[in-house]
Amino acid sequence: MNKTFKALSALLSYPSADLQEAIPEITEVLEREALLSSRARAALRPLLNELAGMDLYDLQERYVLLFDRSRTLSLNLFEHVHGESRERGPAMVDLLETYRAAGFELVSSELPDHLPILLEFAALRPVEEARALLADAGHIIAALAERLRRRESPYAAVPAALAEFAGAARSSEPVQQLLAVEDDDPENLEVLDEAWQEAEVVFGPDLNAECPVSGSLLFKMDQLPSKTCRSRHPPKD
Repeated sequence: MNKTFKALSALLSYPSADLQEAIPEITEVLEREALLSSRARAALRPLLNELAGMDLYDLQERYVLLFDRSRTLSLNLFEHVHGESRERGPAMVDLLETYRAAGFELVSSELPDHLPILLEFAALRPVEEARALLADAGHIIAALAERLRRRESPYAAVPAALAEFAGAARSSEPVQQLLAVEDDDPENLEVLDEAWQEAEVVFGPDLNAECPVSGSLLFKMDQLPSKTCRSRHPPKD
């Protein structure tokens, strides 16, 4: 298991007392595995310090403001490329089947494309598979890092580290296309409520038939992850 990705998944999850207590262990894993560059690990320190030391309710309020009330900062990756389109359902089914084919079952109410869940899955794959997995979504992750950087959020260090690991450049055309979408104002509740009113995502046999599991490791995103999951075949540490 690549515990670095599991640690990054925890950092992007809703703050809890358990997460705060785990920060020393997370820091130790990041340094011991050294899967990320020294620069990326250094950039994570402000977030690690804040998660360990800030009042929990303040951390939770900040998290909701960023990720739950801002569509352009959504941690659900398909939101950025499919939005309300009918392609979102088949893409979700495709991803879910990719997980299942690898013996990975979700035990969370989160959608399969939730970045912390994707990272939990990456933690179970060999390093180069994990790199390819993240590269598929690299332009979305890089755009997310830039949007968080613009808001001077310490959370920016997490997707920035992932984008660097996956080789996703902020200057690339796919990233710039995503960044061309105007940022949400999380304080404008009327606009946000209107933006989040979308069709229900339905998972069913008809969608699965139209969108079989792709031949790539994850999904073709360039055409446009507390315990959130479990593996039926737990790897050895």
